[in-house]
Amino acid sequence: MSDGKLVKNAAGRPVPTLVNGKEQVPYLGVGAYQPTGAKAAPPIRSCKDYPPDGDKRVPDLRTALEKCGLRSGMTISSHHHLRNGDKVGLLALRTAAEMGAKDLMWLPSASFPCHEPVIELMEQGVVHHIEGSMNGPLGRYTSEGKMRGMGVLRSHGGRYQAIQDGDVHIDIAVIAAPSADPFGNANGSHGPSACGSLGFALADSIYADHVIVVTDNLVPFPCIPWQIQGNNVDYVVEVESIGDPSKIVSGTTQITRSPDRLLIAEYVARFVREAGIMRDGFSFQAGAGGIALAFVQFLKEMMKEAGVKARFVRGGSTQYLVDLLNEGLTDYILDGQTFDLAAVASIASNPRHVATSPFTSYNYHGKGNFASLVDAVVLGATEVDVGFNANVNTHSDGILLHGIGGWQNCLFSRCTILAVPAVRDRVPVLVDEVTTITGTGELIDVVVTERGIAINPRRTDLLEAVKGSNLPIRPMEAIKEEVEGIIGGKPEPPRLTDRPVAVIKWVDGTVLDSVWQVEG
Repeated sequence: MSDGKLVKNAAGRPVPTLVNGKEQVPYLGVGAYQPTGAKAAPPIRSCKDYPPDGDKRVPDLRTALEKCGLRSGMTISSHHHLRNGDKVGLLALRTAAEMGAKDLMWLPSASFPCHEPVIELMEQGVVHHIEGSMNGPLGRYTSEGKMRGMGVLRSHGGRYQAIQDGDVHIDIAVIAAPSADPFGNANGSHGPSACGSLGFALADSIYADHVIVVTDNLVPFPCIPWQIQGNNVDYVVEVESIGDPSKIVSGTTQITRSPDRLLIAEYVARFVREAGIMRDGFSFQAGAGGIALAFVQFLKEMMKEAGVKARFVRGGSTQYLVDLLNEGLTDYILDGQTFDLAAVASIASNPRHVATSPFTSYNYHGKGNFASLVDAVVLGATEVDVGFNANVNTHSDGILLHGIGGWQNCLFSRCTILAVPAVRDRVPVLVDEVTTITGTGELIDVVVTERGIAINPRRTDLLEAVKGSNLPIRPMEAIKEEVEGIIGGKPEPPRLTDRPVAVIKWVDGTVLDSVWQVEG
């Protein structure tokens, strides 16, 4: 679904000018693209068309989709707060298939291995293509050139931006809700399938033509708190189960036991302290991987020792951030999604554990967002190059296996730190040029490996701040060359064709890079 015309963008990457029939703006540089016009808007509705008693329940999802006017070629959206335990996204697409719909575009906020059966629906012609962060089997399917349309990968904030700006239009949003009332008010923080926040479905509920809430825990009006407002909802469907909450767990959610990775985490914490970032009232964000969790634990002890308290920490939340809150080491958790069940319990009971959405946290086409207020963020990557460009979508073989999540949006923090092993499965992580650019080097400040810490030369302030410390500060090139010497040379380049199968969008909706079909 590309016209074959490629242009070189400001990152030096060839990108298509037409994606799934829509003209594209190539990446122009950080902050260079200026949006114009008004936000998108859903159709005006009237109370006269809805039950005066507020009960919007219908017998099943098929009935709801029929009432929403489901037809071939529509866009159906879903959210991923239930992560690998989600049942509703697949239920919606399979129900649409039973109704005879074809050529649908699926717009998930992310997909997981549990969504692998969507491949069968694509083979049957039910789903034409996916625009959403793709993980695992669906990413591989796309890389092999089997999807009829092009994949479009957006960050969490980029997805909100695209919906808000009208870059993508949702015909029917299907929202899995751990708790809901008959009017359609819903939250993710309560109920047997509680998953935390429903922030990733907020844009869907506001801008979609039709909105269906699917719940396995119907409560009497009002459902409090209402993360999704019933005034935006058309129909409510009760099902036996919306998913398995035990499978919302992301990554390891266990501190790494690897000595090298523990060393990386310790280096990151020491850097945050030595650079003067760790001070009373500071803020930080870290993910749910083993290195990030270990970093939080190292930093926690340093905060205690120094008598320092954070004003807020950003989540993806885990038990480790909840411990900071409960021990008085931070005033607030500002939470975009919950990564384990301890965090789910916390967001349901502690008013200082606050559910947020991509609008407040990450949307680049807003009047500011939280990302730039964070003092330090600790992220991972599959590859980083000598220009500090980073890749989180493909591996060294070029296969698309990961979505973007909030990664791009976090790059706007005051100090962006990538914590990565120098070698992963005997393949260097530090390379001459990344296979896919997910974020450009001007926004990445520090790369921490077990073999040293590389500071972006642009950040002279950070270089000055750690001068005289005993941290192993080294040039990126020196670390890379040392690793190549150990493993016996540079990695083999990926075997790719000249056919783009997906694009990586930047946070402003421009096209940052292409993902190419793999050979064979």
